[in-house]
Amino acid sequence: MGVIRDGIPASPGIVIGPAYVLRWEQPRAPHVTLPPERVEAEIAAFQEARHWAQERIRLIQRETAERLGGIEAGIFEPQILLLEDPDFVRGTEEYIRENRLSAARAFELRMLELHSDFARSGHPMMMDRLNDLLDVELRVLRRLLNQPDPDFTLADAPGRVILVARDLTPTITVQLDRNSIVGIATDAGTRTSHSSILARSLNLPAVVSLGDLSTRVSTGQRLILDGRSGRVIIDPDEEEERVYRERDVKMREWETELMALAQVDAVTPDHQPILVRANIDLPTEAEAARTHGAQGVGLFRTEFLVVGRSAVPAEEEQFNAYRHVAEVFAGEAVYIRTFDLGGDKFPMFLNMPAEENPFLGWRAIRVCLDTPDLFRPQIRALLRATAFGDVRIMLPLVNDVEEVRRTRDMFEEEADSLRADGIAFNSAWKLGVMIETPASALTASELARHADFFSIGSNDLVQYTLAVDRGNSRLAPLYTPFHPAVIRLLDVTARAGRAAGIEVSVCGEMASNPLAVFLLIGLGITALSVPAVEAREAVHEALVAPTPEAVVQALSTGLARWLDLSLFSGRWNLSPGA
Repeated sequence: MGVIRDGIPASPGIVIGPAYVLRWEQPRAPHVTLPPERVEAEIAAFQEARHWAQERIRLIQRETAERLGGIEAGIFEPQILLLEDPDFVRGTEEYIRENRLSAARAFELRMLELHSDFARSGHPMMMDRLNDLLDVELRVLRRLLNQPDPDFTLADAPGRVILVARDLTPTITVQLDRNSIVGIATDAGTRTSHSSILARSLNLPAVVSLGDLSTRVSTGQRLILDGRSGRVIIDPDEEEERVYRERDVKMREWETELMALAQVDAVTPDHQPILVRANIDLPTEAEAARTHGAQGVGLFRTEFLVVGRSAVPAEEEQFNAYRHVAEVFAGEAVYIRTFDLGGDKFPMFLNMPAEENPFLGWRAIRVCLDTPDLFRPQIRALLRATAFGDVRIMLPLVNDVEEVRRTRDMFEEEADSLRADGIAFNSAWKLGVMIETPASALTASELARHADFFSIGSNDLVQYTLAVDRGNSRLAPLYTPFHPAVIRLLDVTARAGRAAGIEVSVCGEMASNPLAVFLLIGLGITALSVPAVEAREAVHEALVAPTPEAVVQALSTGLARWLDLSLFSGRWNLSPGA
């Protein structure tokens, strides 16, 4: 039996093959004290290396735009902006002039300061940006030290390999040869890092945050990498390889089946139509979602517009992104979430507070209401997009009515401004609330008086209800949407929505679990496809169940009355921790 290492799933897919351990290090600049007459020459050398690096990054950016698209190419913008930043440039020049250091050493020290500032912030999103700093440092230092760019072509790789590395920068990731590499496993990284985003765009299965894997594995050693579960198995035995190969085949078969099923109407066996919408992170994902049969977009995350950026995105850029998705789904509802910043997502242009627990701090609607210069351009862009489709706006992490009132006032003010400017928008725009905390669920009846719809963010609702970090693998067994407290909060929300006559939908992992789907239908949340009558009977039993196991048993029994559960065998995890 092989050695199992669990990390964070970053890009889906199962691959089996030999490891290729990529070892790369930043060059070190020697400490050199310059004679006074060399100072200006070193400053000129720094300026030349800085401009050269900018041009190289712009070239990679253009190639990335042609290969993957404009959004992915935007990942390199923070690197270009850093090399233009006056404080960064001035700080390096001061090190050269005041301490008579070589350009390489001065630049290295300035980068060390930035690394320290980013790491000390403690925000995961700032930690993600460390890779951008590494990219810039690698390129500029090698230019100053007259060292060639490292070779990342993997020409000596033993066939198609699983790349193992301590970490990868965006530049390294985008230059990887898709014909030589079948998967990526790194010691560091997060799912939201630029390297992970690029891995998904390249369709490379990836697992990150694996600890010291790169020091435990040698090139040629056999690995199984499961990018869906976040698992890597070192030296698997024949049985493990057989199981994962079969799992991979089944997943591919199911994906093919789903493509065919996407063209079939979503209707339960008792003839109740169900809306099945897509969750997307980028505008470019809209076409694929439409192809796969999505009946609109249930969650369009907008953080891609701000994360990693050093300035607030322009209204026009935002409007074009929202309009594109609205036009792809002409005639269907598109739910766009306002910026859900904070926690693990902070742009560089925001002054981030130091917080013990950022997921319980300044985030989501709190950030937007406190930063009108950021929020108002998004409001205008969203309102303008309503002229091109059924665009509905939803607010994340709302806890009380006052947050909705303040937001609605801002929307009304910007609507008046658009009218005055003669800019078209739908005057019947809709503003909804995401139910993501026990507080919002328990006050749903009051919130419903001020909202046009509810969208239950099941991931955060489970996390905040159970005080369990969903990203903590050690606590995974405790993270369950079938906890009695969770389903009772879902029930309260669904009842409040029905009483107010507003739609209640769900976005989150619950919508992909058949047993959870059965639960949601039974609660009257008709967004997915299972028999509504049997579901309601099973949910009645589940609502009085005392434990997650008892909830699962009640739902499983009800689902089994109508479905052959063998259809789901091996496909879905129906356990409480699913």
